[in-house]
Amino acid sequence: MDEYYPCCGKSICRGCAYSFAESENDERCPFCNSDRGKKTAEENIEDITKRVEVNDAGAIYMLADSYYQGLNGIQQDQTKAMELYARAAELGHSKAHSNLGNIYYMGGDLKKAKFHLEAAAMAGHEVARNSLGLIEYNSGNKERAMKYWTIAASAGDLKAMPELRLSFEQGYVNRESINSTLVAYNNSCAEMRSEARDAVINMMCNDQIGGS
Repeated sequence: MDEYYPCCGKSICRGCAYSFAESENDERCPFCNSDRGKKTAEENIEDITKRVEVNDAGAIYMLADSYYQGLNGIQQDQTKAMELYARAAELGHSKAHSNLGNIYYMGGDLKKAKFHLEAAAMAGHEVARNSLGLIEYNSGNKERAMKYWTIAASAGDLKAMPELRLSFEQGYVNRESINSTLVAYNNSCAEMRSEARDAVINMMCNDQIGGS
């Protein structure tokens, strides 16, 4: 989870962004100190577009998201979004690869879905690795699915551990393996944990509940 600042093209984790906001500086960029609070949606898009013109992968990804979801005053255009996601992916943006993988999977193109999800996973995107586990599981490749979920869970992925627990109940994972993965999962979560990160996760969970 990270927060991208189009004014200067830099990113920080959302936990750090939350801490910065708590210091009553949430209207300003923590890097260049520009006043983001006074900018309109159109001005923000102008900042993003400037970064896109210099091949900033983060900005390209953000613009793709705006087109895909119809955000920031931009009319929804999923074809344009896919072009931008692909451009960001070519520049090595793991989230762009992950989004493309999930979109292709929902569209039934398993080959392209796996290509992009594998690229994202190789770049350390554990959510993409979890998605690969789901694809393999649904394709009947249970052993391969367990490997993906084990790696993702060991790195602290929130969604992979429940999949492994269910697989354990179904007999696809032995007790020794589930226990060792659980230890690795807890250790990874402890290493990444902070009050700010917990606050962000709680907000995200509340938003999901409120929107359901």
